[in-house]
Amino acid sequence: MRSAGDHNDHNLCPGRDLGHCAGMSNRSTWRAWAAAGVGLCLAASLGTTGTPTAAATAATPSLDATPCPPSLPADTSCYAGQQPSGAHYLIAVPEGWDGDLVVHAHGGPDLGAATPERVAEDLDRWSVMVAEGYAWVGSSYRRGGYGTRMAAADTEEVRRLFVDAVGEPGTTLLHGQSWGGLVAAKTAEVYGGRRGPYDGVLLTNGVLAGATRGYDYRLDLRVVYQHYCGNHPRPSEPSYELWRGLPAGSTMTAAELRRRAQECTGYQSPPEQRTPQQRARLADILAVTQIPERSFYSHLSFATFTFRDIVHTRLHDRNPFTNLGVAYRGSSDDRSLNRGVLRYRADAGARRDLSFDSDLTGEIAVPVLTLHAIDDPTAFVEHESAFRRTLDAAGNAHRLVQTFTRESEHSALSDSGYATAIGALHDWVTLGRRPSSRSIERACARHDLDHGQGCFFDAGYRPGSYFDRVHPRPGHTRWPALDARDAARWERIGGIGIDY
Repeated sequence: MRSAGDHNDHNLCPGRDLGHCAGMSNRSTWRAWAAAGVGLCLAASLGTTGTPTAAATAATPSLDATPCPPSLPADTSCYAGQQPSGAHYLIAVPEGWDGDLVVHAHGGPDLGAATPERVAEDLDRWSVMVAEGYAWVGSSYRRGGYGTRMAAADTEEVRRLFVDAVGEPGTTLLHGQSWGGLVAAKTAEVYGGRRGPYDGVLLTNGVLAGATRGYDYRLDLRVVYQHYCGNHPRPSEPSYELWRGLPAGSTMTAAELRRRAQECTGYQSPPEQRTPQQRARLADILAVTQIPERSFYSHLSFATFTFRDIVHTRLHDRNPFTNLGVAYRGSSDDRSLNRGVLRYRADAGARRDLSFDSDLTGEIAVPVLTLHAIDDPTAFVEHESAFRRTLDAAGNAHRLVQTFTRESEHSALSDSGYATAIGALHDWVTLGRRPSSRSIERACARHDLDHGQGCFFDAGYRPGSYFDRVHPRPGHTRWPALDARDAARWERIGGIGIDY
């Protein structure tokens, strides 16, 4: 555990209230003060009630205190409110805060309305970071639905809100998991730089191949599923292109989609209770798409409901996906499958807009550490190969350290793993000690003392190529998926991407 209370002596900053700290926009000045024990002006001004003192509130924007999730350490102070964009935010500041901040980008995307509960759930899930001594701030984003640049803008906005209300941190680390990993990487590309505001980036189980390639296997799932099942849509229902996910006016529910998937594959039943036809269909679908059985439905749901959001709501009924020229393999009869499967050509403008919004250029100017479960059933570990190729092509591979764990979940990893990773990144940023996968593996044991048995690092593991896992699209196999020059040109042109 980082020693968050090492400088917990309020007498070290007599006469220096939170407003004075908040005015310290110079990072080196803050670091010098923190090293001398005066980085705790926030703690001094909060007092025992967890609310700012009069001097603090007079000098800084108002913060509304709120109960912290019970998983946070005692005496943590939490504040909630709404950002200028309308997104909900939550701030957590541990007792004896020493000036280091984690800015969190959440995953999803959620298709419902943005809610404060989402931010509280994320803080609860990653409470280990507050336990390690970091302040934490996260945004719900201004709306549900897809939009990586929208989410990145709200992530950067909530960082600025923290600075205005609390003060300039000594070190600012950006974290994202799942789609939030893509959001965090995009935030670092668009709003970061060598001079800040982010000092390092932690990406965990990230969707790091971007959108135009990172979701190809879900189109594959839709067309392969329909080839074998023929019930999504049924022959009696109006037909539609499967890249739409669903027609705009469809009333299909998640429960109905589950019924159809069960009808065709028996995926909810024990294997011995499935019919021979169900077993054969499910085996072919999973073999071709390389999707684990346990996440079969979740991927089908994404390729149904989230595809509808991407295509209809965000891209105005234009198709960003293609499977022309894809040679599907792994079924009991590949020849029949490739003759019969539906094929689609992407609309060039839609693909450009989705790429600008949600593909990566690799132009990240600060240290990046990734943590990925080897058996992640949702964001396959091969996303890390795509990300390495992306940073390598941009000349930034020296800024990347990748680590892998023998875990099999997507939405949460072990607290010891998170604590080890964020600590290694912090030391890399502040001390210039670039970690290795082996040094991180060795460092994990000491975090088990605080967080329980949770060290699963595998320093020798290396993932295969992204295109070993996902069927490649001819002409779309080079990385990065988004060229930095194109991104800059499209930024100047304007009107490209997904509306916020």
